[in-house]
Amino acid sequence: MPQTEKDRARLLEKANSLPLVPGVYLMRDKNGKVIYVGKSRKLKNRVSQYFQNSEKNIKTARMVLSVSDFDYYICSNEMESLSLENTLIKQYKPKYNILLKDAKSYPYIKITAEEYPRLVFTRKRDADKGKYFGPYSGASIAYSMIDLLSKTLGLPTCRRKFPQEIGKGRPCIYYEMGKCAGLCTGRVSQEEHRKAVSYAAEILNGKNDAVRKLLEEQMQKEAEAERFEAAAKCRDTIRALTAIREKQSVVASPDAEQDVFALWADDFCTCISVFYIRGGVVQDSSDFLFGADEICEDLTAFLIDHYRARAYIPPRVLLSFSMEPEDRKLLSAYLSEQAGRKVDVHTPERGALRTLCELVQSNAAERAKRYRLDSEKEEGTLGRLAELLQLEVYPQRIEAYDISNIGSEHLTAGMIVCKNGSFSKADYRAFHIKSVVGTTDDYASMAEAIERRFSHLSDPSGSFAEEPDLILLDGGRGHVSVIRQKLSELGLERIPVFGMVKDDYHKTRALCTGSEEINIARERDVYTLIYRIQEEIHRYTLRIMEKAKRNTVSHSVLTKIPGIGDAKAKTILAAFGGLAAVKKATVTEIEAVKGVSKKDALAIYRQYHSSEDDQT
Repeated sequence: MPQTEKDRARLLEKANSLPLVPGVYLMRDKNGKVIYVGKSRKLKNRVSQYFQNSEKNIKTARMVLSVSDFDYYICSNEMESLSLENTLIKQYKPKYNILLKDAKSYPYIKITAEEYPRLVFTRKRDADKGKYFGPYSGASIAYSMIDLLSKTLGLPTCRRKFPQEIGKGRPCIYYEMGKCAGLCTGRVSQEEHRKAVSYAAEILNGKNDAVRKLLEEQMQKEAEAERFEAAAKCRDTIRALTAIREKQSVVASPDAEQDVFALWADDFCTCISVFYIRGGVVQDSSDFLFGADEICEDLTAFLIDHYRARAYIPPRVLLSFSMEPEDRKLLSAYLSEQAGRKVDVHTPERGALRTLCELVQSNAAERAKRYRLDSEKEEGTLGRLAELLQLEVYPQRIEAYDISNIGSEHLTAGMIVCKNGSFSKADYRAFHIKSVVGTTDDYASMAEAIERRFSHLSDPSGSFAEEPDLILLDGGRGHVSVIRQKLSELGLERIPVFGMVKDDYHKTRALCTGSEEINIARERDVYTLIYRIQEEIHRYTLRIMEKAKRNTVSHSVLTKIPGIGDAKAKTILAAFGGLAAVKKATVTEIEAVKGVSKKDALAIYRQYHSSEDDQT
């Protein structure tokens, strides 16, 4: 970490020796860790600016103070440097780069590549033959789209397997309510089902009007052929599509496909809002919040990273903010290459498109305002908590732990993380206790969880690499004493630990050390925060424990059958999606599972059909 003018002069001298060519540079700290990745058309000019005594924003100044050395790669052109920068940011996840949510955690809608395709929710894009749509801004958006399309087009949402279960059993309640076409009844042909799924794909691509025209043509043909029931079905679907469009925000012409980015910045934070417009309506939107000066130098990298995770790039990208002409051309060329067709990137100066940008900018300003108000409230609450507990640092990262069990089985320790007053569910972890057997020793169980969690503190990346500012335990003074002793053994006695003491109603009334209690009952905001943490850690740990119980119960039932071990039971349950489906399966269906013999299949079938003849 540069501390002297001599260090800065050394780095400046090295930067001045760089060539005036396109390239990518990697800033490293004293441990050699990459903390920033950037690109430039002229490496020498860009890198040398960091080590000159010129005015810099807070984020850049902080980064420069941490730089001990840097590496660089020369590229043949700007496009190559842009691609390499994006690859290296993804590889190193540098501290001072803008890092968006990893692609695997975004919600998508997938149309499966089955004989009878289905619409399913997923957070993982596999290299299969399925079609993926999204990502969406949240799981609720994706689920609501699946629900809406399924009901509009009569697609099945049940867990039945097709074609295996066509014509078997009674139709579900959705068929009775007219919200499912009833594929399970055998009255819907494969061609009809696939056509409905293709309509869903077109609607997910924003082609509502195109689908409506196809349905109108189909309705006309059915009516002329005097297939009035089929014509009525088309009519009802057209009405449903019309109702969908009326509920959506129409902001452009029916053929408009574009993403609109707007930036709002003040002294507190920066917000980038995005409207995804398909078929002239706002299909979805996203908001990204950053520190006041955090995004300024990374707008191109932000846009590249944003589209890296998306399955579709529209032909036009509108920006409310201006970019250097060279950066805009470079971005347009990069997106065009990724999309396989021309993608226009520009900032409209007037007219309807400028009005649209201003609409999105208003959304960004409102989101930033809400964030500021929420943050000020949370900051005040966390500040008061720090004051009550006499913490040396502001508790930005709080980790809470709880132990749950059923008797002496399924001992589970849960860990939740609260960052700046908000739950960070991506950082939650569960520990299935291994060292405590045949007993319910909560102290030993929690000590094992703490030791396993902090064994990863030196990992180069990930949530476990972050040290908490405060640990809260679902327990009293005994728990606190044991965990403080464990942290001392690990050389982490600097981390404050408090227990959450409950009242007769199982609500936290105080926080305790090993020797005293700190009453929080009259501290309304602090009490609410601690109560939320207590409820969340209890909910999470109980859910993990109950899941382990269900798996064990299911496995144990199958493993009682001669010839079925734990591994084979797990494979069978995974293939059928649960014990209920196994009970309904035929011998042939069970035998189709990889690793299951005819003898095994017969044994399983007879376990649940002892009074019936063998079925093949």
